[in-house]
Amino acid sequence: MSIVPETAFRTAESSQADEIRETGVSYNEHGSPSELIRWHAHEACELHLITATRGKVFVGDYIGRFEPGQIVLTGPYVPHNWVSDRQQVEEVALRDMVVWIRAADIEKFSQVYPQAAELGSLIDMAAAGVEFIDFDLDRAMTMMAAVRDSTGFERLLAVLEFLHTLNRWPKRQLLSTMRITAPPNLATEKQIDRVVEYVIENYDSGVSLRDAAEIAGMSESSFSRKFQKATGNRFVDFVNRVRIGRACVLLAETDQQISTICYEVGFNNVANFNRQFSRLKQCTPGKYRRQMHLNQAEVTVQSTAGLAQG
Repeated sequence: MSIVPETAFRTAESSQADEIRETGVSYNEHGSPSELIRWHAHEACELHLITATRGKVFVGDYIGRFEPGQIVLTGPYVPHNWVSDRQQVEEVALRDMVVWIRAADIEKFSQVYPQAAELGSLIDMAAAGVEFIDFDLDRAMTMMAAVRDSTGFERLLAVLEFLHTLNRWPKRQLLSTMRITAPPNLATEKQIDRVVEYVIENYDSGVSLRDAAEIAGMSESSFSRKFQKATGNRFVDFVNRVRIGRACVLLAETDQQISTICYEVGFNNVANFNRQFSRLKQCTPGKYRRQMHLNQAEVTVQSTAGLAQG
């Protein structure tokens, strides 16, 4: 993740805000790397589709993995970012398809068209960030393209149709345990983004509160308060979440010993690694690996059966 020049990011954000004020909806898409990839929040609801690459997703105090096909809806002022894995070295032309729409406009539309009133519950869930799981990527891209390629009232209808479809989608999960109701301080947002980048780039080595506070230009006590208020995590918990997220990838995709993974992701001893892993994942690293291998075996069997029937 790169630190975006403030003027560049704010120019793009201001342009979208102007479009929302005029039409009620704004659409944007970009590849990776991009100056628009950064930890941020804004007044509008955001419907975000990932079309390429894998990496870490941050929504409020949630840290997880993303891959092509992920769809997330965030509410007003919910901070978020998608950071592709370090291994990605090639430029990607299209990674993100994004729609902004004001929650107030959805509420007004619901008052005029009672059949759309059910979208209110969807916007309520968006206050924590909601992911729609296993939604077909091609279908999602088609619906995003319908928004992109339309204007005015037709664009609004295309967004509402997409939201209506997602509201009926059975597989979903809330992401963040914190709910944001007030806009973040823009200066703090910029400082936090720098620290998030620092953690992502250095989680496997020495990451310290002192260095993070220095990067943010604050005292340690002031930084600790502002970081927790902005992200919902204490700094040490945030670092542990990033490390455990990487450990999950290594457990699922490699045969490395658990002790090796422990040190590779930045923990200094196996006991603490096991304790933090169990706290965040509600199971031991060994059990997590066995479950991931079992899931992969089931997918392989189903794919083989499908080919045989075909």
